[in-house]
Amino acid sequence: MWTNPELSAHSLIIGYMTDLKTKRDPLGTRRRILEAATEEFTRAGLSGARVDQIAKKALTNERMLYYYFGSKEQLFTTVLEVAFAAFSDAELAISFDGDTPVEAMTRLMHSIWDFYREHPELLRLVNNENLHEARYLKKSMAVRASMQPILLRLKEILAQGEQAGVFRSQVEPELLFITISALGYYVVSNRYTIETSMGLDFTLGEECDATVRMHTEMMLAYLTRL
Repeated sequence: MWTNPELSAHSLIIGYMTDLKTKRDPLGTRRRILEAATEEFTRAGLSGARVDQIAKKALTNERMLYYYFGSKEQLFTTVLEVAFAAFSDAELAISFDGDTPVEAMTRLMHSIWDFYREHPELLRLVNNENLHEARYLKKSMAVRASMQPILLRLKEILAQGEQAGVFRSQVEPELLFITISALGYYVVSNRYTIETSMGLDFTLGEECDATVRMHTEMMLAYLTRL
C-alpha cells in the first residue's frame, strides 16, 4: 500500500510531541483521561466505551492511557473509585456542629439526595457495574473504604439521637443508608421513564421539593417512632 512519507513523518512528530507533553504533566494527563473516561463510560457503559475516543477527548494517545491504567477494565474500576470517593468527600464535608440529631439526619439525607441529582453519572456508572454483577468493584478495596466514613457518621448521629431520646434504638446504619439511598436513587436513575409514564420529573422544581419533603417525613417518622 502506498503511503505518503510526509504524512507518516508528521504523524510521528505529533505522537512524539504528545508523549513529551504527557510526560511533563503526568497528573494533568491522568486527570484528563479520568474525566474523558467518566464521560464515555457514563454514555456508553464499559462494553460500549471506546479507548480511542477516551484518548482523543483526553488530548493524549492510547499508549499513554494503557501506561497509566493498564486496561480499559482497570480504567473503568478507577473511574468508579473516583466517583465513590467524590460522593464520600461531599458527605464528610458537612459540619453538624450545633445541630440536633434530627437536624443532622435531615441534612445528611438531603445532601445524599442532592448529590445524586447533581451527579447522575455516579448512578449510571453504578447501574452499568451492576450489569456486570460488580465484577470490577469486587477487585477494589477503595470503594468499600470510601463508604465506611459515611456509615460511621450515620452511626454517630443515630447514637446521639438514641441517647437524646428522640431516635428509636437498634437501627442498623447500613440498612438505614440503603433505604435513604434508595429513595433518592430511584427518582434520578428512572427519571426519564417516570416522566414518560407519569408526565412528571421528580428531580426538578415543585415535584422535587414535594418528593424531598415526603421522603424526609417518611424517614423521620420511622426514626422517631419510639
